[in-house]
Amino acid sequence: MKKIKNTFAKLLLVAAILATSACNKDFFDQVPDDILTIEEIFNRRDLSEEWLAGVYNQIRDEAHRTNNTPWDVISDDADVSQRNTPFRVNLGNWNAASNYWNFWEHYYKGIRSATTFINNIDGNQQILLEREGEALIRQRKAEARFLRAFFYAELLKQYGPVILLGDEEIAPDLPTDDPVMQIPRSPFDVCVDYVVSELDLASQDLPVHYINQQDMVADFGRASQILCKAIKSRLLLYAASPLFNGNNDYAGFVNPDGTPLMNTTTTASKWQRAAAAAKEVIDYAESSGQLGLYKVIQNGEINAFQSYRDVFLDSWNIEWIMARNTNGLCSYQRSCTPRLASGYASMGPTQQLVDTYRMANGAIPVTGYNGNGEPIINTSSGYSETGFSSFRAPGATRSVNTHNMYINREPRFYATVTYSGSDWINTTSGLGAREIQLYLTGESGKGGSHDYSETGYLFRKNVSPTYDPRQTCAQRSYVMMRYAEVLLNYVEALNEYDAGNPDVLKYLNQIRERGGIPALASDPGQSEMRQEIRRERRIELTMEHLRYFDTRRWKIAEQTDAGPFYGMNVDGGTSNSDPNFFQRTAFESRVFRKAFYLFPIPQREVERNPNCVQNPGW
Repeated sequence: MKKIKNTFAKLLLVAAILATSACNKDFFDQVPDDILTIEEIFNRRDLSEEWLAGVYNQIRDEAHRTNNTPWDVISDDADVSQRNTPFRVNLGNWNAASNYWNFWEHYYKGIRSATTFINNIDGNQQILLEREGEALIRQRKAEARFLRAFFYAELLKQYGPVILLGDEEIAPDLPTDDPVMQIPRSPFDVCVDYVVSELDLASQDLPVHYINQQDMVADFGRASQILCKAIKSRLLLYAASPLFNGNNDYAGFVNPDGTPLMNTTTTASKWQRAAAAAKEVIDYAESSGQLGLYKVIQNGEINAFQSYRDVFLDSWNIEWIMARNTNGLCSYQRSCTPRLASGYASMGPTQQLVDTYRMANGAIPVTGYNGNGEPIINTSSGYSETGFSSFRAPGATRSVNTHNMYINREPRFYATVTYSGSDWINTTSGLGAREIQLYLTGESGKGGSHDYSETGYLFRKNVSPTYDPRQTCAQRSYVMMRYAEVLLNYVEALNEYDAGNPDVLKYLNQIRERGGIPALASDPGQSEMRQEIRRERRIELTMEHLRYFDTRRWKIAEQTDAGPFYGMNVDGGTSNSDPNFFQRTAFESRVFRKAFYLFPIPQREVERNPNCVQNPGW
């Protein structure tokens, strides 16, 4: 074959190889005669590295949260005003043929490409000529193994049981009736064990951790031992949760040969296994000093607001475990920016999320809801839904007249939620201190544009104080997993199998301390502690693509994701002192059916492979 002459042509080859999926995919009718063979690619270091970079690129860019990445805007935490796919899904208007967020095909492309790399890199002649060539091959092979395991883990949390392809390379030109193309789904527990074993195997040949190792800055974003262990802790936590552990709703979920795809017997040891995986990461953090909670210390104390705000802005800090260096953060930030600063003002938290945040004293302001949606207010918390007060929020430059719903809340609230009457965070772009107006006639209100927040709030988490849509957006890394999640994984799993263990209180309080709220003085018991952990998880990890999966794995989505969703009255108000705006108002009634706990396998995949059974309810 002729040699390819440029990088673009090389990438065409990668695209051709990647254009396959689990059950079947189209393939090119003919291969151009100027494309390198697999053998030629994997005998050169530069082309092998480019191949692996292509596998890394299959890690999805989830920084922007609308059509391309649904997890936040189809959770009970968020809403986006555009009448697009998330809107239809929230109203229950989808089926297996809708092909919404078909990540099944996407991740299987990555899985197959990773397998090709694993099976062909060992004999790379150019790398083997280098002094540490054999070690580098082992490391790169382990990176590809991690990536393949990660892609499987992502499929498992979205679809449940998947098709395990192992190490076999499947030719793209096989007919659909070939036995290799008719592989059934493996039982969920078998899938989990396979992914865990692959993560363990990969970690043997990977560096421990990259953060704070300045000689490895160029490798930030690559797989590491700690990343393998962290992903394992997440996967095992999901596997131990009620959706996948003893769920009798899946008693009839079987392969065509009768093989059960879900274990309907609850196994307590799964929680223990999840806790042990998370504890490995914690032990490394405590012994090495290379991993931990990011803290901004001022005058000898933690600045909770700045710590929580900047953990996302200070790239590759001590808390980061996984991140994507190229991403869509600029688009996300614009969706969260008010129109006064040339933003779209379209992505807002729900009132349900706003109600979750504690008061500064740690008290819970809203303890539940009456049948008509009215909040049950904890009057002893100091929370009020009437009147206004002069208040200076953490991080603000001045005191402003503020509705009493938003005063004296915990610091993470002010780092996450933009409410009407608060100032925009960027005061350096010529705007000065500008008061945000989300009421009907306000600068970002419904009356002025189709771009507005239906909830009467905007997000400001992970929006830089220097961001200005009128200028070139500075690219920064997007964190995909951090140490705080591992701590919360640990305390949740530990509380389920060893309630009262002092580690539950110890590590939960580490999160609360960094968040700026008082520590829990004692363990309130397993049931109450479970609710404390779930609340803390929702607050700490909001808008990090986890809430959607949490409500499903806990099997509570039928309560949390259905019925009226509330915000402020965006059809009212003429000022930030007008009480007509500050009224709880339903903006949407959402639908959640039992089938929605798992995504449907794309219908065309099921039709091409009769052994690839559809998920229940679809």
